[in-house]
Amino acid sequence: MDLKQGEFAVKFARRVIEAWVAEGKELGKPEKTPKDFLVKSGVFTTLYTYPERDLRGCIGLPYPHKPLIDALIEAAISATQDSRFIGLGKGELGKIIIEVSILTPPEKITASRPEDYPMEIKIGRDGLIIKKGMHSGLLLPQVPVEYGWDVKTFLEHLCNKAFLPSDAWLSRDAEIYSFRSEIFGEKKPRGRIEKM
Repeated sequence: MDLKQGEFAVKFARRVIEAWVAEGKELGKPEKTPKDFLVKSGVFTTLYTYPERDLRGCIGLPYPHKPLIDALIEAAISATQDSRFIGLGKGELGKIIIEVSILTPPEKITASRPEDYPMEIKIGRDGLIIKKGMHSGLLLPQVPVEYGWDVKTFLEHLCNKAFLPSDAWLSRDAEIYSFRSEIFGEKKPRGRIEKM
């Protein structure tokens, strides 16, 4: 995706969020939806406080089950109601910045033994999903960069996100998937958008 498409994604996510929070109204897809947004894709919407840049909500659809524009509407609304926080209030709309991550389809990482997973993962490039039994968890590619994690720490936090022990990634029955994302975000509320 180029910057123009990224700007469309973030501005549209902002419109969806503001309509939902301020008016309780769910926006439909725009009449002039770019064709790339009609292709099925995973997407996450992340909200940060401004200027502190504390996480305020992050929800998404990791798998390409619906057109990007529909997934974006769902992720944007859901991010305002992230269960880790109280619902986003009307008075906060001018105090948050919005980031949209458009995902590639997750691919299973194949390694001859679990100890080899770290050699297949690159910090800053790969987002990860773990599946083990009924548990699953996901962390976006930007998360380990923001926290300064190495690959092993990234995998441990991924396990914790799935409510698994930190070393669950070493289990033979754990499946690890990687994906990449193109990230676009506001520099300030309703401000300039850049590719991250």
